[in-house]
Amino acid sequence: MSRRVVVTGMGIWSCLGTSLEEVRQSLYAGRSGIGIDEARLAYGYQSGLTGIVPQPVLKGLLHRRLRVGLSEEAEYAYMAARECFDMAGVTDDFLQQHEVGIIFGNDSSAKPVIEAANIMAEKHDSELLGSGLVFQSMNSTVNMNLSTIFHLRGINFTISSACASGSHSIGIGYLLIKQGLQDRVLVGGAQETNYYSMATFDALGAFSKRMAEPTRASRPFDRDRDGLIPSGGAAALLLEDYDSACQRGATILAEVVGYGFSSNGMGGISQPNDDGSVIAMTRALKDAGLTPDDIDYINAHATSTPQGDQTEAIALDRLFGGHHALISSTKGMTGHECWMAGASEAVYSILMMQHNFVAPNVNFEHPDEYSKSLNLALKTIDTEVNTVLSNSFGFGGTNSALVIKKADY
Repeated sequence: MSRRVVVTGMGIWSCLGTSLEEVRQSLYAGRSGIGIDEARLAYGYQSGLTGIVPQPVLKGLLHRRLRVGLSEEAEYAYMAARECFDMAGVTDDFLQQHEVGIIFGNDSSAKPVIEAANIMAEKHDSELLGSGLVFQSMNSTVNMNLSTIFHLRGINFTISSACASGSHSIGIGYLLIKQGLQDRVLVGGAQETNYYSMATFDALGAFSKRMAEPTRASRPFDRDRDGLIPSGGAAALLLEDYDSACQRGATILAEVVGYGFSSNGMGGISQPNDDGSVIAMTRALKDAGLTPDDIDYINAHATSTPQGDQTEAIALDRLFGGHHALISSTKGMTGHECWMAGASEAVYSILMMQHNFVAPNVNFEHPDEYSKSLNLALKTIDTEVNTVLSNSFGFGGTNSALVIKKADY
């Protein structure tokens, strides 16, 4: 059994905007959401650069007893899921009458863990921790909260796979529907933005220190890149079996047609590998029944790190050199949205397909020997985009690639 898998709803909460329309405008304008968080510098970070993500105001939207277990990233995910279900025409009554699953990417929940540890260190009394911190502190915080709030009764688990988490969540949801095990799955990714969560990354010297020009600091594929910019928020997509979506009269936004994955299995834990990237991309194309000639746009993983961008550039040139696909990394505008990135970049790519443009690879001024051969979109390009490849790679050598097609029916 092999069924078609379509996207019928999307939602986004990011530094580019807190609605699909705001984000579309930012993508088209090449507008950055990166700024300086002074609290990070006061805490001891080497770099205060980060994506500036608004904190949701949930009072009045959600009862207090449901808010108490929400971590920061779960709040972002709640807002993205609300927009997603609304776009899909899925009401609370529908959710209570039909089985819908949830698979979300999330690989940390630092703030409640540290808050609980601080209370214990000061008071030495676990009764003072209350009931909410346990639900906020688990990596599955997004799934456990959203499944309860939205009455989701299908598959329910979290993908913890570093910066490929959001992409793998879409891929696994796609496989479950394709194989007939679920009709509908809410998929996505969420990333906390508090200063506790990224201190260990800052310790590695992984972040750009170009603080004098925050919006120009993230420079995917540029010769003078000096590190990534941490960011976050949440993105949600509703995947459905095509026939089921048609039966309920849903508007089909796009179709997921390919998923590829691999593990590098060699080198250091943070060492990228072009062979692993090529395997994931090739597997996604094979699953979709497509060739490199069929891809119109590639949303690159490129995070603005010297080694990571170099390795992906080599992989892209190996597979797409001489082909027509335009390439850009939206992380020049968003920074690296980490656990959410694979899901948000699928949303960004679908917005480009819907509105016939390719967002620019901003801040690219000087190619290096690896990026000079890439067909980079250096400004917004108005063009028909029918088929997209979206890459996500993470620490530990986890690789994910998705192929998404424009809805043409």
